[in-house]
Amino acid sequence: MFNRPVSLLRIEEAALLAAAIALYAHFHFSWLLFAVLFLAPDLFMLGYLANPRIGAALYNLGHFVFVPIALFGIGFVTQRQLLTAVALIWFCHIAFDRMLGYGLKYPAHFKETHLQRIV
Repeated sequence: MFNRPVSLLRIEEAALLAAAIALYAHFHFSWLLFAVLFLAPDLFMLGYLANPRIGAALYNLGHFVFVPIALFGIGFVTQRQLLTAVALIWFCHIAFDRMLGYGLKYPAHFKETHLQRIV
């Protein structure tokens, strides 16, 4: 297993997902909000309607883990619970996607990701 980086990355993302869900529960945020917003980052996929280059750029922006982490920091420091909750949901979505093998996209094709070629 330790010589299969893809497996290690998926396990790592599963652990990050579990930690983020535990943190979400710790803050007692709304599970209804979680369910409603969990797939929202996939709206960045709409850029593919224009062309693959714009689609990949927008998708990657919506799935770049720095964005929800920064948003979490801002929400936490300013004590804005909704911002903090949205950031955790967004982070959970990214971790879930990567756990399944969906990574950041290359502009050539939607199925070309930094983790694997999606079949």
